[in-house]
Amino acid sequence: MKILVIYPYCLEERIQAENVESMPIGIYYVAALLKEKNYDVEIINWQKLGRTPEEIKAVLIARSPDVIGFSILQANRWGGIAIARVAKQLNPDVKIVFGGITPTFLWKHFLTHFPEIDCIVRGEGEYTFLRLVQCYEKKDSAGLGAIPGIAFRKNRMPVKTRDAEPIQNLDALPNPAKYYTFNHLSMMRGCPGNCTFCGSPQFWGQRVRFHSTGYFVDQLELQYRRGLTFFLISDDTFSFKKEKVIEICRQIIERGLKIIWFAISRVNFITEEVVYWMRKAGCIQISFGVESGSPQIRDILNKKTTNEQIRNAFRITLHYGILPRAYIIFGSPGETRETIRESIDLINEIKPLVIIFHVLVLFPGTALYRDFKNRFNISDDLWLKPIEDIMYFETDEHLSRESVEQFKNMLHANFFKNLPSFVDAIELIDDPDLYPLHADFYSRLALSFDHGEYAGVEALGESKKIAEKLYRKSLRYHPVPRSYLGIGMLRQKDRDLAGSIEWLSEGVKHFPDDELINTCLAISHMNLGQFDTALSYLLKFHESPQALHFIAACYQELHDQENEAAARKKLRSFHQEVNL
Repeated sequence: MKILVIYPYCLEERIQAENVESMPIGIYYVAALLKEKNYDVEIINWQKLGRTPEEIKAVLIARSPDVIGFSILQANRWGGIAIARVAKQLNPDVKIVFGGITPTFLWKHFLTHFPEIDCIVRGEGEYTFLRLVQCYEKKDSAGLGAIPGIAFRKNRMPVKTRDAEPIQNLDALPNPAKYYTFNHLSMMRGCPGNCTFCGSPQFWGQRVRFHSTGYFVDQLELQYRRGLTFFLISDDTFSFKKEKVIEICRQIIERGLKIIWFAISRVNFITEEVVYWMRKAGCIQISFGVESGSPQIRDILNKKTTNEQIRNAFRITLHYGILPRAYIIFGSPGETRETIRESIDLINEIKPLVIIFHVLVLFPGTALYRDFKNRFNISDDLWLKPIEDIMYFETDEHLSRESVEQFKNMLHANFFKNLPSFVDAIELIDDPDLYPLHADFYSRLALSFDHGEYAGVEALGESKKIAEKLYRKSLRYHPVPRSYLGIGMLRQKDRDLAGSIEWLSEGVKHFPDDELINTCLAISHMNLGQFDTALSYLLKFHESPQALHFIAACYQELHDQENEAAARKKLRSFHQEVNL
């Protein structure tokens, strides 16, 4: 049998496509288990493929699948339906299976309204989907009722089987890193929280299950040996089990994995010891669900955290040179200008360096969604509309679109107004063992003002000046090539070529084999007409296409036609190889 596992495209285009292009880690687990059982399985990330019926047909015809499993979220459900319809047109016998958080809660809705869907996998999908594939392979439609954790049609009516038991030993699942390359990892399933806006408690349950530290770090190492050095650990509360987190960090260090990674956690599971080890092992960012500065709003959202815990988590995280990122929700039940002011006051206290602002939305499987349905006596058929989600304020007579827009503007204006002062207030722990990491922290933060998300933001004023200040701070701790290059380029842009040469020359002393620093230094000398000097830095990289471009330009200025021709010939050969 040929099996496709598809992550469909979203209904709406994203401003930042990387937010949705990374596939859920569960897709790789499902496919890996099928591979272990010797099935012909292929994963397709349709976020990057064509969406017209003709383009969809071309992909499906080339694969000719017998079974297609779709990983469905609210945002991509219509993409999944569109692909499924084309698949059924091409082959009415192909089996279409929807799985994921949205079908788990909307199984009856999907089976009632979308005849192209044959079956729903509810909850954890690995063993359930395997059993379903085995049933299809035997053409045993009568056996569907014996598979726990699915929903299907019986006598044309949607029915569901008993719930599947949660997988107790997660290490029994084949390690997906043996078969696939990805940088989005998960150590645990479940979350100790029970927030009213989140579907995780209903989907996974509040009992947290873990991989062993060895399994998890093996997965990291397999990807690292393939060349990946950045990872996102998407567990809702990565630091939940202190001893496990520290052991993971120790193993990362002992195995020599030179990686950087992001994590997510709750503010009430942060300690100095955990953050210290996370930083030593390469963590550079932790995201926290602050949600609101109003204890009243957090109670409504069932967040169960205090302002003191929030302040403590941000203080500790930043103290050790990890970027603390805050999630802030606005437009919640009971939201007013006063509660927004409480959020602003807390933001100004904790001084986050990145904030993700979200208007509160309602998703199936959440307590807020159940309350909404009960209040208005509404069925799940509302999702027949081509929408991704429902904004809470649209269901609350006490909130208007205009007021929520004002809340958003208040939060954004305050953050950008105060971000420069948040940067100035950074105080890192004075630990010589961490100095190289502190230098790395400041230089990365500088990049966000120089080339990243804060570059050119008018509300910040002179973002380039902030960047240079941060580059300089990093070099007080330890030499960092990124900082020498950053300052050198900023001096170049300001036409301060002497200053650029001074900083870049210092960088070359520390990092003589760094091509970018040498090339940037050469460009400063070229701008002064010092082509012989420029060549002395460029010729070290005569096998590099980027360096060859400038080498040829130098020889041209020096009227050295023979060497110029040789350089351009070599450059052409590089381009031809790339085109081939």
